[in-house]
Amino acid sequence: MENKTKLMLIKVIHTLIWVFFNFVIFYMLYAAIANKLDHWLWIGYGFVFLEGLILLTFNSHCPLNLLARKYSNSTKDNFDIYLPSWLAKYTKLIYTTIFAIVFIITIYQVLNQQK
Repeated sequence: MENKTKLMLIKVIHTLIWVFFNFVIFYMLYAAIANKLDHWLWIGYGFVFLEGLILLTFNSHCPLNLLARKYSNSTKDNFDIYLPSWLAKYTKLIYTTIFAIVFIITIYQVLNQQK
């Protein structure tokens, strides 16, 4: 397989994982706001914590980013994913902020259920 094809395959997989995590994080936001503290919310927390552990393990890089680097010398923020450059650059900041909001709302909802 050519390097260009390998990079394209990595970009597709990376983008699909990004889309999956969008569903996860926005479901979590909905569930927290709607006080729907179901098993899907807690599974979402598991996925997010697993992703965080992976990023910590790889020095704040996605392993797919490191793999894609073997097939590209591009310095663009979106060389490894099919996203606009600005979104690829700020994805961690955006989704960490949303996750922090979800976490705060979840804690609030859990504490209010105990009253």
